[in-house]
Amino acid sequence: MEHRHVISALVLNKPGVLQRISGLFTRRGFNISSISVGTTENPQISRVTIVVNGDDKILEQVVKQLNKLIDVIKVSELEEKKSVQRELCLIKIYAPTESAKSQVIQYTSIFRGNVVDLSPESMIVEITGSEDKINAFIELVRPLGIKEMARTGLTALARGPKVLKPKS
Repeated sequence: MEHRHVISALVLNKPGVLQRISGLFTRRGFNISSISVGTTENPQISRVTIVVNGDDKILEQVVKQLNKLIDVIKVSELEEKKSVQRELCLIKIYAPTESAKSQVIQYTSIFRGNVVDLSPESMIVEITGSEDKINAFIELVRPLGIKEMARTGLTALARGPKVLKPKS
């Protein structure tokens, strides 16, 4: 049965690592739904969060292949209920009137977002949360007119004391 898998990988923070990871998916014919990368508490290590859809066999293959890459330190699947998962979305919304601006502010407040830019004809709103929350906000403001949008992709950490870290 096909479902969404969230994979967290610690990798060496050096040029070409992301290209090798994405190349692995390309060669195997796996589609990446989302990928985000950032430096960890150790500036020499980055965390890559990858979302891939597929059955458990695909997940197993992906994890095995990732572990074979020389710059990959550690790989783990993050279960939805045992991790905190968030995405950031910036949305530029058409709001040429005070009424439209007021409506966007009201929607943004309900979704616990922030207005981060305001111009005479548009507003940029920042929304963070689950993919479902962001999609719901997008559908709510779509009738107003979305001029532009950027999403970060999912980032996640395991809940509780469990830590994904290199072997000492």
